[in-house]
Amino acid sequence: MDHNILKKTTLYDNHIQLGAKMISYSGFSMPLQYISSLVEHMTVRKNVGIFDVSHMGKFILKGKTSNNFLQYLTTNNLSNIKSGQAQYTCFINNFGGIIDDLVIYKISEIEFLLIVNAVNIDKNKKWINHHIINNNVDLKFQDLSLKYSILSVQGPLSLDVLQPFTNISLSNIPFYHFEIGKFLGIDGVLISRTGYTGSEGMEVYIHNKYVESIWNEILKKGQSLNIKPCGIASRDSLRIEMGYRLYGQDISENVTPIEAGLHWIIKFNKQFIARNILQKQKRDGIYKKFISFVIEKKGKIPRKGYLLKDKKNYTVGTVTSGVFSPLLKKGIGLGFFTENIMDKNNLFISIRNKNIPIKIVKLPFIKKFISY
Repeated sequence: MDHNILKKTTLYDNHIQLGAKMISYSGFSMPLQYISSLVEHMTVRKNVGIFDVSHMGKFILKGKTSNNFLQYLTTNNLSNIKSGQAQYTCFINNFGGIIDDLVIYKISEIEFLLIVNAVNIDKNKKWINHHIINNNVDLKFQDLSLKYSILSVQGPLSLDVLQPFTNISLSNIPFYHFEIGKFLGIDGVLISRTGYTGSEGMEVYIHNKYVESIWNEILKKGQSLNIKPCGIASRDSLRIEMGYRLYGQDISENVTPIEAGLHWIIKFNKQFIARNILQKQKRDGIYKKFISFVIEKKGKIPRKGYLLKDKKNYTVGTVTSGVFSPLLKKGIGLGFFTENIMDKNNLFISIRNKNIPIKIVKLPFIKKFISY
């Protein structure tokens, strides 16, 4: 793999110096793990870990009609949040499929920050620009993806590490809210109480020219709290324990938010693209069903693409994400039923041509914001 043709975050050299194993991820060279993904996972659950997630897309949309514009392009209802709040939502295409899932930060009544998946940056830009041009709206749209970095500090001790660097009272920021202020003496830093791990945490949005010094200071300050840099592998196992969807695996343009079990981010009390399609799907109830399951048998781990079977050995679904849960000490998975299942008590996963029993459970697999 030629890492020279991949994009690199500003912290690439820092990851190399820390001994990270680098992989190709969403067009970037990203750290898979530093020492052990299992250790990094449990660090986030018990203490505090830091992730470089600067590969994520960062857009600014500004203008008097920006709120109405985003209301039409997304499924959730932006009128439900105020300035200083964030909202999880998705862009959908004309057929109801998910173009991308994203988080929208409401900076003001006329300005929004959109955090999108790295793999979908260009696709999202084309989609937004297409609608700006088609609707002839007066909006300022900027792609700041390669100018700004994001550090995600996650774990029950995350606020203890970050608080000395800012005069913002971090414990007073509610979940999915943010403030903009000084951080390490730098003005205009956005600090949000968000993350992709299910543990307590904050995300820091900072200009590239400052990120290396901030990364180093956080690692230095966190030494006494056993902070560790964490990579893509632990980020994946952490998010699966919470049942968070990953674009390109659990969701795609071939999956609607209803099929993905994301009913809560669809608000039918407003107009949006493909609203009628989603309404019909919800009403008729005919669609593939998103599921979550555990494997009680020791040592069996579900993987993407594994088939789900019924007691007659018919294929009834597929796994989209799977991992060994370091907390539960068992295999956990996400996927879809492609068939209507009458008996959910006799289901199996095919692993190396052997049918292993699975148990359907509700998400999340673990409780969030609890120190383990």
